[in-house]
Amino acid sequence: MDLQQRLIEHFHTSLDLKAHVIEEYAPQIELAAQQLFHSLISENKILTCGNGPSGALAQYCSALLINRYQHERPGLPAMALSADSASLTAIAADSHFGDIYSKQIRALGQPGDVLLVLSSNGRSASLIQAVQAAHDREMVVVALTGDQDDLTALLQPDDIEIRIPSDAAAMVNESHLLIIHCLCDLVEFQLFGGME
Repeated sequence: MDLQQRLIEHFHTSLDLKAHVIEEYAPQIELAAQQLFHSLISENKILTCGNGPSGALAQYCSALLINRYQHERPGLPAMALSADSASLTAIAADSHFGDIYSKQIRALGQPGDVLLVLSSNGRSASLIQAVQAAHDREMVVVALTGDQDDLTALLQPDDIEIRIPSDAAAMVNESHLLIIHCLCDLVEFQLFGGME
Protein backbone atom coordinates (compact mmCIF):
# COMPACT_ATOMS: atom_id res chain seq x y z
CA MET A 1 0.00 0.00 0.00
CA ASP A 2 1.40 3.39 -0.92
CA LEU A 3 1.26 6.42 1.38
CA GLN A 4 -1.52 8.14 -0.52
CA GLN A 5 -3.74 5.05 -0.32
CA ARG A 6 -3.04 4.83 3.42
CA LEU A 7 -4.00 8.49 3.77
CA ILE A 8 -7.23 7.94 1.85
CA GLU A 9 -8.11 4.98 4.07
CA HIS A 10 -7.67 7.19 7.18
CA PHE A 11 -10.17 9.70 5.79
CA HIS A 12 -12.68 7.01 4.81
CA THR A 13 -12.45 5.33 8.21
CA SER A 14 -12.99 8.68 9.93
CA LEU A 15 -15.94 9.61 7.70
CA ASP A 16 -17.60 6.20 8.13
CA LEU A 17 -17.26 6.37 11.90
CA LYS A 18 -18.68 9.89 12.11
CA ALA A 19 -21.60 8.92 9.86
CA HIS A 20 -22.37 6.00 12.18
CA VAL A 21 -22.10 8.20 15.30
CA ILE A 22 -24.54 10.84 14.02
CA GLU A 23 -27.04 8.18 12.92
CA GLU A 24 -26.82 6.38 16.26
CA TYR A 25 -26.28 9.21 18.74
CA ALA A 26 -27.98 12.38 17.44
CA PRO A 27 -30.67 12.15 20.17
CA GLN A 28 -28.05 11.77 22.92
CA ILE A 29 -25.98 14.67 21.58
CA GLU A 30 -29.10 16.85 21.51
CA LEU A 31 -30.00 15.71 25.04
CA ALA A 32 -26.48 16.49 26.25
CA ALA A 33 -26.67 20.00 24.75
CA GLN A 34 -30.02 20.54 26.48
CA GLN A 35 -28.54 19.34 29.77
CA LEU A 36 -25.64 21.81 29.46
CA PHE A 37 -28.11 24.58 28.56
CA HIS A 38 -30.38 23.87 31.54
CA SER A 39 -27.43 23.80 33.89
CA LEU A 40 -26.16 27.14 32.61
CA ILE A 41 -29.53 28.92 32.72
CA SER A 42 -29.91 27.66 36.31
CA GLU A 43 -26.67 29.51 37.15
CA ASN A 44 -24.69 26.30 37.44
CA LYS A 45 -21.41 25.43 35.75
CA ILE A 46 -19.75 22.85 33.56
CA LEU A 47 -16.68 20.98 34.86
CA THR A 48 -14.64 19.04 32.29
CA CYS A 49 -11.97 16.38 32.66
CA GLY A 50 -10.05 13.76 30.76
CA ASN A 51 -6.52 12.34 30.61
CA GLY A 52 -3.90 12.78 27.89
CA PRO A 53 -5.49 13.81 24.59
CA SER A 54 -8.91 13.66 26.26
CA GLY A 55 -7.63 16.14 28.85
CA ALA A 56 -6.61 18.48 26.05
CA LEU A 57 -10.08 18.15 24.54
CA ALA A 58 -11.64 18.87 27.96
CA GLN A 59 -9.57 22.06 28.20
CA TYR A 60 -10.52 23.02 24.66
CA CYS A 61 -14.22 22.55 25.42
CA SER A 62 -13.98 24.75 28.52
CA ALA A 63 -12.14 27.41 26.51
CA LEU A 64 -14.92 27.42 23.88
CA LEU A 65 -17.55 27.84 26.59
CA ILE A 66 -15.69 30.53 28.51
CA ASN A 67 -14.62 32.52 25.47
CA ARG A 68 -16.69 31.74 22.37
CA TYR A 69 -17.40 29.11 19.79
CA GLN A 70 -18.62 30.90 16.66
CA HIS A 71 -19.85 34.27 17.92
CA GLU A 72 -18.91 36.96 20.41
CA ARG A 73 -21.12 36.55 23.46
CA PRO A 74 -20.87 36.58 27.26
CA GLY A 75 -18.63 33.91 28.74
CA LEU A 76 -20.17 30.78 30.18
CA PRO A 77 -19.06 29.23 33.49
CA ALA A 78 -16.88 26.25 32.65
CA MET A 79 -13.72 24.86 34.19
CA ALA A 80 -11.24 22.27 32.95
CA LEU A 81 -10.08 20.27 35.95
CA SER A 82 -6.96 19.19 34.08
CA ALA A 83 -5.74 22.77 33.61
CA ASP A 84 -4.54 23.60 37.14
CA SER A 85 -1.11 21.97 37.33
CA ALA A 86 -0.52 23.09 40.93
CA SER A 87 -3.70 21.39 42.17
CA LEU A 88 -3.11 18.29 40.05
CA THR A 89 0.44 17.77 41.22
CA ALA A 90 -0.37 18.57 44.86
CA ILE A 91 -3.20 16.05 44.91
CA ALA A 92 -1.13 13.42 43.10
CA ALA A 93 1.84 13.95 45.44
CA ASP A 94 -0.08 14.09 48.72
CA SER A 95 -2.86 11.64 48.00
CA HIS A 96 -3.05 9.47 44.90
CA PHE A 97 -3.18 10.15 41.16
CA GLY A 98 -6.66 8.63 41.07
CA ASP A 99 -7.89 11.52 43.24
CA ILE A 100 -6.79 14.36 40.92
CA TYR A 101 -10.30 15.10 39.65
CA SER A 102 -12.51 13.73 42.44
CA LYS A 103 -10.96 16.03 45.06
CA GLN A 104 -11.55 19.04 42.82
CA ILE A 105 -15.13 17.97 42.10
CA ARG A 106 -15.88 17.52 45.78
CA ALA A 107 -14.47 21.01 46.46
CA LEU A 108 -16.00 22.85 43.48
CA GLY A 109 -19.00 20.86 42.29
CA GLN A 110 -22.53 21.77 43.29
CA PRO A 111 -25.89 20.08 42.72
CA GLY A 112 -27.04 21.01 39.23
CA ASP A 113 -23.53 21.33 37.79
CA VAL A 114 -22.55 19.04 34.90
CA LEU A 115 -19.40 16.96 34.67
CA LEU A 116 -18.35 16.48 31.06
CA VAL A 117 -15.90 13.58 31.16
CA LEU A 118 -13.96 12.50 28.09
CA SER A 119 -12.34 9.09 27.84
CA SER A 120 -11.11 7.06 24.91
CA ASN A 121 -10.83 3.88 27.00
CA GLY A 122 -12.33 4.59 30.45
CA ARG A 123 -9.87 2.50 32.40
CA SER A 124 -8.40 5.38 34.38
CA ALA A 125 -9.01 5.44 38.13
CA SER A 126 -9.01 9.25 38.05
CA LEU A 127 -12.01 9.32 35.66
CA ILE A 128 -13.87 6.56 37.48
CA GLN A 129 -13.45 8.45 40.76
CA ALA A 130 -14.46 11.71 39.03
CA VAL A 131 -17.80 10.19 37.99
CA GLN A 132 -18.36 8.84 41.51
CA ALA A 133 -17.56 12.24 43.04
CA ALA A 134 -19.93 13.98 40.61
CA HIS A 135 -22.73 11.67 41.70
CA ASP A 136 -21.89 12.33 45.36
CA ARG A 137 -22.27 16.07 44.60
CA GLU A 138 -25.61 15.47 42.79
CA MET A 139 -24.18 16.47 39.42
CA VAL A 140 -25.26 15.07 36.06
CA VAL A 141 -22.52 13.36 34.05
CA VAL A 142 -22.17 13.69 30.29
CA ALA A 143 -19.66 11.04 29.23
CA LEU A 144 -17.96 10.98 25.84
CA THR A 145 -16.47 7.51 25.74
CA GLY A 146 -14.90 4.91 23.48
CA ASP A 147 -15.74 1.32 22.67
CA GLN A 148 -13.82 -0.24 25.56
CA ASP A 149 -14.98 1.91 28.43
CA ASP A 150 -15.43 1.05 32.10
CA LEU A 151 -17.29 4.31 32.86
CA THR A 152 -20.53 2.99 31.36
CA ALA A 153 -21.27 0.79 34.37
CA LEU A 154 -21.06 3.80 36.70
CA LEU A 155 -23.54 5.99 34.88
CA GLN A 156 -26.93 6.70 36.40
CA PRO A 157 -30.28 7.01 34.56
CA ASP A 158 -30.03 10.83 34.32
CA ASP A 159 -26.50 10.68 32.92
CA ILE A 160 -25.83 10.78 29.19
CA GLU A 161 -23.26 8.65 27.38
CA ILE A 162 -22.14 9.15 23.81
CA ARG A 163 -20.06 6.06 23.10
CA ILE A 164 -17.88 6.04 19.99
CA PRO A 165 -17.82 2.50 18.54
CA SER A 166 -14.08 2.28 17.95
CA ASP A 167 -11.13 0.94 19.88
CA ALA A 168 -8.74 3.28 18.03
CA ALA A 169 -8.04 6.16 20.41
CA ALA A 170 -7.26 8.60 17.59
CA MET A 171 -10.64 7.91 15.92
CA VAL A 172 -12.45 8.27 19.25
CA ASN A 173 -10.72 11.61 19.92
CA GLU A 174 -11.62 12.89 16.43
CA SER A 175 -15.27 12.08 17.04
CA HIS A 176 -15.16 13.62 20.51
CA LEU A 177 -13.80 16.83 18.99
CA LEU A 178 -16.70 17.01 16.52
CA ILE A 179 -19.19 16.34 19.32
CA ILE A 180 -17.62 19.13 21.42
CA HIS A 181 -18.10 21.50 18.50
CA CYS A 182 -21.73 20.37 18.15
CA LEU A 183 -22.40 20.78 21.88
CA CYS A 184 -20.90 24.26 21.97
CA ASP A 185 -22.87 25.29 18.88
CA LEU A 186 -26.15 23.98 20.29
CA VAL A 187 -25.55 25.65 23.65
CA GLU A 188 -24.76 28.98 21.98
CA PHE A 189 -27.82 28.63 19.76
CA GLN A 190 -30.12 27.87 22.71
CA LEU A 191 -28.75 30.76 24.77
CA PHE A 192 -28.20 33.43 22.16
CA GLY A 193 -29.95 32.33 18.96
CA GLY A 194 -28.27 32.32 15.57
CA MET A 195 -26.54 35.68 16.20
CA GLU A 196 -26.63 36.39 12.45
